[in-house]
Amino acid sequence: MTEENLIRLHAEQAFENELRQLEQSDSGHKPENWKLSPRSVVQYIIGGSLSEGVTIQPKYFGDRRLIELAVATLATDRALLLTGIPGTAKTWLSEHIAAAVSGNSKLVVQGTAGTTEDAIRYGWNYARLLAEGPSEAALVPSPVMRAMQTGSVVRVEELTRMPAEVQDALITILSEKTLSIPELDREVQAVKGFNLIATANSRDQGVNELSSALRRRFNTVVMPLPATLEEEVHIVQSRVAQLGESLQLPENTDTAGEAITTLVTMFRELREGKTADGKLKLKSPTSTLSPAEAISVITNGQALAAYFGDGEIKARDIAAGLQGAIIKDPQQDTLIWKEYLETIVKGRQGWEDYYTAAVALLK
Repeated sequence: MTEENLIRLHAEQAFENELRQLEQSDSGHKPENWKLSPRSVVQYIIGGSLSEGVTIQPKYFGDRRLIELAVATLATDRALLLTGIPGTAKTWLSEHIAAAVSGNSKLVVQGTAGTTEDAIRYGWNYARLLAEGPSEAALVPSPVMRAMQTGSVVRVEELTRMPAEVQDALITILSEKTLSIPELDREVQAVKGFNLIATANSRDQGVNELSSALRRRFNTVVMPLPATLEEEVHIVQSRVAQLGESLQLPENTDTAGEAITTLVTMFRELREGKTADGKLKLKSPTSTLSPAEAISVITNGQALAAYFGDGEIKARDIAAGLQGAIIKDPQQDTLIWKEYLETIVKGRQGWEDYYTAAVALLK
């Protein structure tokens, strides 16, 4: 199996050349077991040019100071919590920071309602446990334990989806930097370089709030939505291009660009509850309408246009995805979407095809 056959590469695989070039040119101070200095980690995330003529592709479009704060946190004894509404690049950013700091973004705990303490602490190979009793050979280390042993960054995704008792398994690890294994009468002490990046959605059903004791172990960085239309369009265009290349979808940049601008404008107006010129107030649906959802709608539209159309993205190619992104509550959101179509989309120049395609789906 080669990398060309993989649907998605890890950050350290996809941007291996950039990370290598940054490491070779890095003259800054590196905390122990860091692959890059904090300044180079930020450059990897924000992008730019090196003196050798190498261009570093931006991984995050937004406030540089916010990234500096996140990276500086990892150089201290406090963990990093990235929070915000769904679709604000929390997971994307955590993966790339881990890749730049440790050269490994694969140490991940995915939080769900069914996550147990074993995912945070350790588990057992039960066949060996029954045959031999508790032993080093029967122990199955968690990603957190492996990060402690190697001085690496571990990622905990959707921390607030985990039950409270599982969350609290992190308290001793983050404060004492040790993980007790009472069955073997020993403990694992974290090697320098160990730290943790957690992500948490601020708008999610079934969220388990963090205890004050655990929250104190984190520096919290709130991930904002893009400040301007131009910034959001740029983010969506960049990610759509990357996904299109990965999925080997035929490219049609001009048409995709027009569709992206229209889609992002709709999302921003509905999300902010007012038209772009601020002259008319609108009702907002329950959906978040984030850049991540816009990327999904456009990518799906590209696939429809490529395989069932003439290759150019048209309104009908994104209408179903658009409706699905907006209508999460069938009763409330459908009324809001219909009202937006009749008061805004119907009369806006150049949006006639979107109105026709959307109304046809609502019948």
